Amino acid sequence: MLAAERRDHLLGLLAREGKIVAKDVAAELGLSEDTVRRDLRDLASEGLCQRVYGGALPVSPAVADYGARHAVAPDGKRKVAAVAAGLVRPGGVVILDGGTTALAVVHALRKDLACTVITHSPTIAAALLEHPRAEVFMLGGRLFKHSAVACGAAAVEAAQNVSADLFLLGVTGVHPEAGLTTGDAEDAAMKRALAARAADTYVLASSEKIGTASRYRVLPWEDVSGLITDRPPQDPVVGQLMANGVEVLPAG
Repeated sequence: MLAAERRDHLLGLLAREGKIVAKDVAAELGLSEDTVRRDLRDLASEGLCQRVYGGALPVSPAVADYGARHAVAPDGKRKVAAVAAGLVRPGGVVILDGGTTALAVVHALRKDLACTVITHSPTIAAALLEHPRAEVFMLGGRLFKHSAVACGAAAVEAAQNVSADLFLLGVTGVHPEAGLTTGDAEDAAMKRALAARAADTYVLASSEKIGTASRYRVLPWEDVSGLITDRPPQDPVVGQLMANGVEVLPAG
């Protein structure tokens, strides 16, 4: 089989099955695993898959730059945001992650809601200026421009001095096996630090993130309270998550 034919086969398998297991493809096509892994490396270098141990998963479209992500699944983000905003109780303290879905949560909050919002995103903080009864606490550090958030050692240290009822977590990939992932190591570390300071962590995941993976793992499933997504419960990936004990809050 020519390299171009193998490439088309792998991309088709990824689209149909949602994952590639290198040893299975090698056995099916009569190839060495090294050949399949080399093909997967080439696809990953083009941004067409995310390599994981033993194979590959679909790559998340949420790794695009911040400006471009505003145009990705806006309806799904609004639906997820509406459910997430309902978890913020009057007088409650919420840690709000950065990113475009978190920004949609701000827009979904009642303007007269009295609450406290802790965030490491200047974009989120600025949007909360329109909420006169919301107290806003900013955590500072190096600005990670991809998601317009602070990260690094200073930001992680600042996170250790806060506590909250709820953390609304944004990720770029949600997968039953790969877990919750994002595209930057320092961003992943900051998300873990924030999750450790909240009583409950809920994941904000519009449909384009479900079944995909990015390079860095954020949290295992047992460390989150639930997932908010606009994918229907009958979706195969969502069904697998529910079968594994993940609480799913539908936002359809």
